[in-house]
Amino acid sequence: MKFGKELASQMVQEWQEAYVDYKHLKKLLKNISKSRQRNAFPTLYRSFSGLTGRDSRMMRSEDEVISVNQVQPERSENDGLHQTIFFKSPEDGGEASDSRFFEILDEEFDKVLRFYKEKVKEVTLRAEELSKQMDTLIALRIQVYEPLTERNGNHHEVKSSNPETEEDLTMNVVQETGTSSHRDHVKINIEPNGLLAALKRVIKSTKKSDLAFSIEDLRRAEEKLRRAFVEYYRQLGLLKRYRSLNMSAFSKIMKKYDKITSRSASDSYLQMIDKSYLGSSDEVNKLFGRVETTFVKHFSNGNRRKGVKLLKPRNKMERHRTTFLLGVLTGCSVALVVGIIVAIHARRLIQHDGGEQYMNNIFPLYSLFGFIFLHMFMYGVNTYLWRRFRVNYPFIFGYRSGTELGFREIFLLASALSVLTLVAVLSNLDMEMDPRTQRFQTLTELVPAGLVMVLLVITFCPFNIIYRSSRFFLIQCTWHCIFAPIYKVTFSHIFLADQLTSQVQAFRSLQFYICYYGWGDFKRRSNRCLESKVYEILYIVVAIIPFWSRVLQCLRRLFEEKDLKQGLNSLKYLSTVVALVIRTIYDFRRGMFWKIMAASSSGVTTVFNTYWDIVMDWGLLQKKARNPWLRDELLISNRAVYFVAIVVNILLRLVWMQLVLDFNEAPFLHRRTMIALVACLEILRRGIWNFFRLENEHFNNVEKYRAFKLSPLPFYQEDEKFV
Repeated sequence: MKFGKELASQMVQEWQEAYVDYKHLKKLLKNISKSRQRNAFPTLYRSFSGLTGRDSRMMRSEDEVISVNQVQPERSENDGLHQTIFFKSPEDGGEASDSRFFEILDEEFDKVLRFYKEKVKEVTLRAEELSKQMDTLIALRIQVYEPLTERNGNHHEVKSSNPETEEDLTMNVVQETGTSSHRDHVKINIEPNGLLAALKRVIKSTKKSDLAFSIEDLRRAEEKLRRAFVEYYRQLGLLKRYRSLNMSAFSKIMKKYDKITSRSASDSYLQMIDKSYLGSSDEVNKLFGRVETTFVKHFSNGNRRKGVKLLKPRNKMERHRTTFLLGVLTGCSVALVVGIIVAIHARRLIQHDGGEQYMNNIFPLYSLFGFIFLHMFMYGVNTYLWRRFRVNYPFIFGYRSGTELGFREIFLLASALSVLTLVAVLSNLDMEMDPRTQRFQTLTELVPAGLVMVLLVITFCPFNIIYRSSRFFLIQCTWHCIFAPIYKVTFSHIFLADQLTSQVQAFRSLQFYICYYGWGDFKRRSNRCLESKVYEILYIVVAIIPFWSRVLQCLRRLFEEKDLKQGLNSLKYLSTVVALVIRTIYDFRRGMFWKIMAASSSGVTTVFNTYWDIVMDWGLLQKKARNPWLRDELLISNRAVYFVAIVVNILLRLVWMQLVLDFNEAPFLHRRTMIALVACLEILRRGIWNFFRLENEHFNNVEKYRAFKLSPLPFYQEDEKFV
C-alpha cells in the first residue's frame, strides 16, 4: 500500500485537517518534476559550460541545498515559525516551484507542531486531574474499609480491589493529598442507577453526609474512574499515532524530493524535525508508562497482563461464522418468500372469502416484524456506508470500544428475524376454519404472540449471548428516551428517539396485539378493537409517545445549553404531535371539518419537518458553501447524490398526506396494506436521513477536532462544578 493511502486509512478522521497535507505536497513535487523536464536541455548546456568556468563558491552553494531557520514571532505563545531558505542552483536558474514547495512544507510543519503541542498540553492537564481523582479514591477506600476492619476485628477479612496494605494506603494519602481535611471538601459525583434516585436528584440535592460512603458508592466510583483511565489511555494512543504518522509523512516527502531533484535536502530538514518538539518530546511515552503502572496497581491487583489488556482497545475481528450464517439465513428467507408466493397463487388465497378477515386480524400482527426488519436492514446499510466513508459512528453514538455491531452482525439479526417471521406466516396462511368447531387451530393462531415473546426474551436476556452489550445499550437508551427530562440527553438518545418517531405503526401494532389476544376472539380470528373508546384514546397516546419524548429532550437541552434552536426544535415535534392527533381523529370520525383540519395541520408540520431535516439536521442548502447549496465538506464526491436525497426526502415526507387526502383508494390495495406501505416508506426515509444526519455530526466533530469524549470523573470539589 502506498503511503498516501496508508496515511488516509490510519489517520484520526476528526483530526484530518491537522495532519500534514501529504497529497498537496506530492502535487507540488509533480510540478517540480514537470518543470525540470521542460528545462532539461538548458540544464545540460549550463552543466557543460560550468565545467569550464564555475568557481569554488558555486560548488559550496550547491552543496548547501536548504537552510532551516526558526523565526520567533513577537508575543506568540507557540513555537517559533520555521522558514526554509532554498539556495538556487546555477544549473537550473533556481526554480520557483522549489521555493514554493519549501514554503508550503514549513507551513504544514508549523501546523502539525502547534496542534501536537496543544494536544500534549491537554493530556498533561488531564493527567493531573486523574492523579487527584486517584488520590481521592485511595482516601475513600480507607474511609470505607477502615470501619469494616474495626467491626470485624481482623484486617484479613477486608477484601479491597487495591493490593496495597492499609499502612501503604495511608502513607500514599498523606503524601499525595495532605491532611484529612482535604477529603472533607470532596464530594462524590455518581449518577443514580434507578429512576427514583434520579427523581430525588432532580428535585433536591442529597442530604447524605460527605463522609457517609458505602461500599456500593466506592465500587461505582472505581468503575467510573477505571473507564476514565481507559479512555485516557486511548487518547494517548491517538496522539502517539498522530505524531508517528506525521513524522513518517515528512520523511517520505523529503526523500521523494531528493529523488526528483537529485539533491540531498532531506538530511537537513529531517534533522530540524528531530530536534523540534515534535521529534524530541517524550511526554506522551512517559504518560503511557505512568498510566499503565497506576492502572495495573490500583485496578487489576498488580496483574500487569490483565491490566494492559483492559487498557488497550479491543479490535473487532470479522468472524467467518457470521458471514456463513448470514448467507444461510438469507437463502432461507428467499426460499420462504418464494414458498409463500406459490402457496398464495396455487390456493387462490387472495380471492378467498377469508381474505378480508385475514387482513383485518392477522396482517397487522405480522406487519410489526416487517417494520422491525426493514429498520434493521436500513441501519445495516447505514453502518456499511459509515464504515465505507470512515465515519466514526461508534464514537458518535458512545459505544464502548469493540462492542459496536458491524453491518454483518446487523444483517445476521435481520435475516434471522425474517426467517422466523416467514415461517410463522406460512403457519397462518390457511383461511379455512375447522368445519366441526368453526374455529381456527389455536396453536397456529398463537404463533404471532409467541414470536413477540421470543423477541422480548432475547432482548432482555441477562446472559452474555446474542450481543448482550448492544442489547443493554439499546435498553438503556430507550429507558432514557422514555424519561427524557430526568436523564441527561446525549446524541445516542436523540438519535434513537428519532428512530422511534418513524415506528408509529409498530407501536400501534403492539397495541393491537394486546387488544386482539386480550379482548378479541383470536380462536375465531375476530376482534372489536375499533369499537372501544379506550382503544381509540390509546391509539392516539401510543403514537405520540416518541414525539413527546423528543419534545422533552429538546426542552431539557434548551434549559441546559441555552440554545434557542432547541426551543424551535421542540415546537417542530409539538406541531407533529398536534397533526398526528388530528389525523387520527379524522380516521375515526371522518367528516369535512376534520379532513380540512388534518390536511392543514399535516401540511404545516410537513413543511416544518422537511426544512429542519435538510437545513438543520443535514446542514445542507448553504448558499455560500464551497459546494453551492450544499455544505463545505461532503463525504460523497458526487454532489448529485445530495440533491437526489433532498428530493426523495421531500417526496417521502409528503407520502403520509396520501392517507389524509384519501388518495389511497386503489382497488388493488387493501387499506391496511396501504397503511403498512406508507409506514415502510417512512422507515426508508428515516434510513436515508440517518446517513446524512451522522455525516453532518461527523463533520461537526472534525471542525472541533473531537476524536474522543472525556469520561465523567467520580469526585469533585465542594466549591466546584461537576468535573
